[in-house]
Amino acid sequence: MSVYHEVFMVTSGQNVSFMDVTEQVACAVRKSGIRDGLVNIFSQHTSCSVFLQEDSEDLTYHQIPLLLQDMLNVFENIIPTCRHEGQYLHPGPVHTKNAMQLRKEKQEWLLNTDGHLRSVLLGRSETVPLTDGCMTLGEFGRIYFTDMDQTRGRERKVRVQIVGE
Repeated sequence: MSVYHEVFMVTSGQNVSFMDVTEQVACAVRKSGIRDGLVNIFSQHTSCSVFLQEDSEDLTYHQIPLLLQDMLNVFENIIPTCRHEGQYLHPGPVHTKNAMQLRKEKQEWLLNTDGHLRSVLLGRSETVPLTDGCMTLGEFGRIYFTDMDQTRGRERKVRVQIVGE
């Protein structure tokens, strides 16, 4: 059995960002030389997620695929966007103090509780079977990386690990 690991970077924006990373993952599969096994795509960031969905082809004016905008609309109903301090219990005074003093974060960056809660529901990884060198995503399946933190854009790591023969 072989194991291949790769990391690539994506850049998120100020709002919720969706990046279709299917081609980058497929490239890692080709480089691995592994033909049969499992492909795991993982986010180490706690306000980010990896999930499978189809490409809805049509976009909003903000370039968000309509199906993903529908998902955001549902999230807004169950986990409203954090707009002010005190809206959620997190971050509390200790976390706020530590973030500002130890990590040099700005106060407004701490208003991302909704991103953390949403990423828990979506999950931070997906595992896709690999058969004869091809990911079994189905006819319309795409791999998306999303950054749910709406406080600032950042460079994010996408980890891909392929295990098999």
